[in-house]
Amino acid sequence: MDDLEKAILILFDVSGSLDDALKKKAKDYCDDIKEKPSICSICIKKLCFSSLLEVQFWCLQTLQDVIRIRYASVSLDEKFFIRKSVFSIACSEPVDDKNVARLLESPAYIKNKFAQVLVTLIYFEYPLIWPSVFFDFLSHLSKGAVVIDMFSRILNALDDELISLDYTRSSEEMVAAGRIKDAMRQQCVPQIVRVWYDIVSLYRNSDQELCTSVLESMRRYISWIDIGLIVNDAFIPLLFDLILVSEHLRGAAAACLLAVVSKRMEPQSKLSLLQSLQISRVFGLIADDGDSDFISSIAGLLSGYAAEVLECFKRLNSEEEKSISMELLNEVLPSVFYVMQNCEVDAPFSIVQFLSAYVGTMKSLSPLSEKQLHNVGRILEVIHTHIRYDPTYRNNLDVLDKIGKEEEDRMAEFRKDILVLLRSMSRVAPDVTQIFIRNSIVSAVASPPDRNVEEVEAALYLFYALGESISDESIRTGSGLLSELVPTIISTRFPCHSNRLVALVYLEAITRYMKFVQENAKYIPIVLAAYLDERGIHHPNIDVSLRASYLFMKVVKLLKMKLVPFIETILQSLQDTVARFTSMDYASKDLLGSEDGSHIFEAIGLLIGMEDVPLEKQSDYLSTLLTPLCQQVDELLKNAKLLSPDEAPEKIAIIQQIIMAINSLSKGFSERLVTASRPAIGLMFKQTLDILLQVLVVFPKIEPLRNKVMSFIHRMVETLGASVFPYLPKALEQLLAETEPKEMVSFLLLLNQLICKFNTLFHDILEEVFPAIAGMIFNVVPRDAFPSGPGTNTEEIRELQELQRTLYTFLHVIATHNLSSIFLSPKSRGYLDSIMQLLLYTSCKHWDILVRKACVQIFITLINDWCTRPYGEEKVPGFQKFMIEVFATNCCLYSLLDKSFEFRDANTLVLFGEIVLAQKVMYEKFGDEFLIHFVSKGFPAARCPQDLAAQYCQKLQGSDIKALKSFYQSLIENLRMQQNGSLVFR
Repeated sequence: MDDLEKAILILFDVSGSLDDALKKKAKDYCDDIKEKPSICSICIKKLCFSSLLEVQFWCLQTLQDVIRIRYASVSLDEKFFIRKSVFSIACSEPVDDKNVARLLESPAYIKNKFAQVLVTLIYFEYPLIWPSVFFDFLSHLSKGAVVIDMFSRILNALDDELISLDYTRSSEEMVAAGRIKDAMRQQCVPQIVRVWYDIVSLYRNSDQELCTSVLESMRRYISWIDIGLIVNDAFIPLLFDLILVSEHLRGAAAACLLAVVSKRMEPQSKLSLLQSLQISRVFGLIADDGDSDFISSIAGLLSGYAAEVLECFKRLNSEEEKSISMELLNEVLPSVFYVMQNCEVDAPFSIVQFLSAYVGTMKSLSPLSEKQLHNVGRILEVIHTHIRYDPTYRNNLDVLDKIGKEEEDRMAEFRKDILVLLRSMSRVAPDVTQIFIRNSIVSAVASPPDRNVEEVEAALYLFYALGESISDESIRTGSGLLSELVPTIISTRFPCHSNRLVALVYLEAITRYMKFVQENAKYIPIVLAAYLDERGIHHPNIDVSLRASYLFMKVVKLLKMKLVPFIETILQSLQDTVARFTSMDYASKDLLGSEDGSHIFEAIGLLIGMEDVPLEKQSDYLSTLLTPLCQQVDELLKNAKLLSPDEAPEKIAIIQQIIMAINSLSKGFSERLVTASRPAIGLMFKQTLDILLQVLVVFPKIEPLRNKVMSFIHRMVETLGASVFPYLPKALEQLLAETEPKEMVSFLLLLNQLICKFNTLFHDILEEVFPAIAGMIFNVVPRDAFPSGPGTNTEEIRELQELQRTLYTFLHVIATHNLSSIFLSPKSRGYLDSIMQLLLYTSCKHWDILVRKACVQIFITLINDWCTRPYGEEKVPGFQKFMIEVFATNCCLYSLLDKSFEFRDANTLVLFGEIVLAQKVMYEKFGDEFLIHFVSKGFPAARCPQDLAAQYCQKLQGSDIKALKSFYQSLIENLRMQQNGSLVFR
């Protein structure tokens, strides 16, 4: 063993026993050897004499790198030496007339690497330098299996490395692939195909592994060679014979036939090809008692053939050709359906794709033939098979561990496509679909326990999916079999109802058909039982219970008045659920997302909040719910100071749950009911609000609690209306006192709601809090742009950006609800300049066009609010001058000249319209003072010609705002071409 071999072995060592320094030394040594002019000779010599696999692999990799990277600089003699040596090795011949490299006896990965070396040579030398490469090989194949195997590996490597479109190729590789394929077609493809035939015929019984390799090469090349070389009286019978007789070769032969049927060609030619194959000769072997291995091996062929026939049917126009296509399709479909149900076929999505396309062909056919109706039934059987969970995962899915979650996600994704397919089927053949679903449910109930769960879940999913695919009107009237199916489902107690998946799909299904129950009130007691007993809200699985609560709330919203006679029963049934919601055991659960359990209180609120419920009973119901909850909060708040650090989080979690419960409960009570018709109910909510506001006093800095209380205030604004006013000063003061900048966003959203709800009635309260808000925000938010560049996308910056966006909305809401006088109050006046500068910068420069538009609208409103007609008294000293000299030129002119102002964008055009309107309003309010300054100062700076300036004056003084907008856009575009973006915002 010489030094190079030792270095290579160290380089490939994976034992971990060698230190890094030694490995680096070995790598450096090998790299130095690679740079030697004689490196190719060294590698060839090692390939002849070394039996070490690591050395063989390193030498092959080095040879490939030399050819790939340094080919242009290699001498002609050395290229000849490489070509001769490599080819001799491939053909098991002596390299230098005496030494035979034993590379072809090495493992597959060495032979594959050697094939890549030869393909790299072909890339550079075929057909111009080495035109005989393939013929040279063909003459050596008589040496037997070893050389034939190497030839197949080279053809496969050529496909992998260059020809196959399954991989991304560079433009140079695409050109080389085209050159090689063209040359092979002209020169040697017929001879190669003949050799394939001879080898498979000769070795089919003695060396099936070799035949498989040859057939694999053939499969790869069929897509681009002359199809007549394969589709003939010699090859096609051989392939079918292999499929029918040879257990070991049928898969490879079927793959070749699939390549034949998949070959791209005109539909007329394709149909002739498919007819000529007479593929029906394998259909008879597909039967329920057929050999599963055999069926699996030809599953891809059958499904591919059917897809091609269907494509012909869709693309051909003549009735005769369509008839032939449909005949071929009807012939193959029974086998395809069987294969789809019993074998792995490519991927489930391809099954859905094919079936969807087939069902699509039926949409134009009415009525369907008996054969087509039968096929619809078979398709439903296929769907039923594929939407059924594997019983292996039953426990994983029930407890929903990691494996169960992955399986559930996979099935949910697949069922999205199934839903679309089923929708098509229920339109094409509604009766067949409904009968199948009915029979599936009957069969599922009777299925043995080891399959019961999956059968029932699949049948119920089909029933649910049917509901998703038909109209609400069909459900309401119980069209078809629905009048039988819906009552059957809602009254059935499945033995496996304790299973999570079964319970969930059952609840989703009966909810989907609730309009039928709405129309047939006699079923209400039965359906209520399903939601309220152990099948729904009282199910042992918390996920099912929470989902049942949410779905029950949807049912209450739909049925509402029809449920009044059942309120007592419902409330009695939910007593333990209500109590459990505010218990520590429940509050400590990590309930994420929208289904947090509070929906049960929303459902109760919707029930008892109806005016159909007598006042006395309504008061009793509400008091029974609110009083213990408020007492619980009151007790917790009184003892808050006594809580230990370990106890506090638990108690805070309970308070959160209670606030959520009351919040949800209140959603069922309208403002009219609690303020006008039944003020006693309103009083209960006011008392509750009073208690919950104490939470802000006792726990001022607990953010989750603050958020929950703020959410409740939002709710009370909608429920109590103006009668909430007495509580607002204290609430807003408490919220503002402890607000961090990131919490200010939700506070501003609350104020926006109050302003939109009460307009000027909210003036006095807003006037009190605005100075504190402005002071806090302007301390943290920049007047111009946020910093950009690396390291600026921090959470703090993102929070401030969100606060700034919300501030713009807040200022816009104030201005557009007749409250702009707030900015002028004595306490707020000090912030007026900061507000103006922020709005000015934003209206000119902000990246968000919609924010810019809002700021321009604010300025328009302020002009209308604060400025009388020309020559009137100035309400806000300096404002008119600021608008004329600063806003008009910068926003209405210079900002538009910037090329980032894109007129082709729809939002930008809307902003432009607001800017034009601002000019019109300024002219109406400021008269010639605005016009003279704008034309004499702004236009000259923008190099605007006098004639265009005169036209602008004329358009502005006219009454046609559309004409003004159109002219001003063309003016700006003309000025842009002259300026070329040289003006900047000042």
